[in-house]
Amino acid sequence: MAAEARITIGQAVADLKAEFPDVDIRESKIRYLEAEGLIVPQRTASGYRKYSVQDMEKLRYVIRAQRDAYLPLKVIREQLDAIDRGLQPPAFAGEPTVPGELLAESSIPLPSMRPDRVDVRISRKELLKTADITEDFLADLIEFGLIHPRSGTRVFDADALMTANVARKLAEFGIQPRHLRAFKAAADREIGLVKQVVEPLRRSREAGAEGRAAAVSEEIAVLSVQLHTTLVRAGLTRKA
Repeated sequence: MAAEARITIGQAVADLKAEFPDVDIRESKIRYLEAEGLIVPQRTASGYRKYSVQDMEKLRYVIRAQRDAYLPLKVIREQLDAIDRGLQPPAFAGEPTVPGELLAESSIPLPSMRPDRVDVRISRKELLKTADITEDFLADLIEFGLIHPRSGTRVFDADALMTANVARKLAEFGIQPRHLRAFKAAADREIGLVKQVVEPLRRSREAGAEGRAAAVSEEIAVLSVQLHTTLVRAGLTRKA
């Protein structure tokens, strides 16, 4: 795959001036934003700055936030951090929000295993607010092993949010986190079965082994969810 195209600081200034002709944009301003930690361009061996598509999107966001909302850099920095964590920044006011599509899938029996779901980083406060749960409820979910922070951090991912949201809905029917340990145990057993099939594929020395292992893993996961759904539905509708 070709390396991502990057542009020089001079090209970045020219592009931004063309898009924002009413804003005084200079190389010194872009360097200042870098010094403030809002963007971190790649450096060549000679020390020249190279700006990626993501860097340019951040620069555009900063310019709009300053021009249209007169936001201080501290607030803009917080909003850029939200973007980096996969959240939806506010329209220049208020707190960031978790993208709605992450919860929209809760009604779909076969949720996607897209990698971008894992890349989302959600703070404890954001998790509580978005899933509409209490600290005690979250503590129970963690205690019973249903969700956990990302390894080595205090933030959660999209799967933790989905689990918390579904668990809260189940609690409305009287099914509490402690009752969900059976679901967790069953899921762990299914994971073990999938790994037995997938690991030999992943350890193969053939080209593309990792990709095939990932595809097989997702296919088996989808089939297992289908089977689980069918068995539960059949058991609930079966006549005595």
